[in-house]
Amino acid sequence: MPMIETRDGTQLYAKSWGDGPPVVLIHGWPLSGDSWDPVSNALADAGFRAIAYDRRGFGRSDQPSTGYDYNTFANDLADVMTAMDARQDVTLVGFSMGGGEVARYLSNHGGAGVSRVALVSSVVPYMLKTDDNPEGVPQATFDDMTEGMLADRAKFFTGFFKDFFGVGFLSQAVSDEVLHLAWITAMQAGLRPTLAAAKAFATTDFRPDLASFRVPTLIIHGTSDKTVPIDATARAVARSVPHATLLEYDGEPHGVFATQTDRLIRDLIDFVSGRPADEVPQEVVDRLTAQALITPPF
Repeated sequence: MPMIETRDGTQLYAKSWGDGPPVVLIHGWPLSGDSWDPVSNALADAGFRAIAYDRRGFGRSDQPSTGYDYNTFANDLADVMTAMDARQDVTLVGFSMGGGEVARYLSNHGGAGVSRVALVSSVVPYMLKTDDNPEGVPQATFDDMTEGMLADRAKFFTGFFKDFFGVGFLSQAVSDEVLHLAWITAMQAGLRPTLAAAKAFATTDFRPDLASFRVPTLIIHGTSDKTVPIDATARAVARSVPHATLLEYDGEPHGVFATQTDRLIRDLIDFVSGRPADEVPQEVVDRLTAQALITPPF
């Protein structure tokens, strides 16, 4: 079932690997579900069913003119879960803007079928700097992003992904090929969806949704994330959700799925299995770590 029709008729590309308790992986802006491939592959080998899909407007999914708001995104997630028969004991994992789908699904859909959630480099609870959110990102930053994409989207994303993956003058955590693949993936998305989705994650306030986080919650975030600052997001969620566990990846940038693939895999498998790391069989850990080292990030 590669394509799923949502309630408004939009076709979404989705894939499912493995058998077992379902783990639904929601990608970030401006990528596609393929960014989760190494994690999906490892989850499938560890006895889980990994489900990933391309958000509307991105990857291989339809590019409708409207629907780039989080209420619609949450409905899309619900429709994917229904079509994929992910109805119970579901883990939701949202990267970057994908964390918003997790939050809004929990509130709008009552968290139906969900037993745990993970937020990875997530925009939740609120990205925009305001009087009551002083750690957020200034509106001028988002305005500059919009102007850059409208003027020369290809050039904009060349620079954007350097910060995304923590590439500097003297350090480079990922290969040039990873940067190029990210750029190609971003350019597959439509301009209108790219702009509209950016506005959605920049301006949507998920603070009211935090009360709906009633299941075990894992938060993973790099302390050097320039794309989604940790103080306004991960640390704020950890303060507001008493039962949440925050894992800070010291010195890591936004794209931890590529810069810390093996660590992310191990932390997520520990979490979805519901057991501490020392109870995960060593042969499983060794195999997953080896796969992470040789598998392209997306």
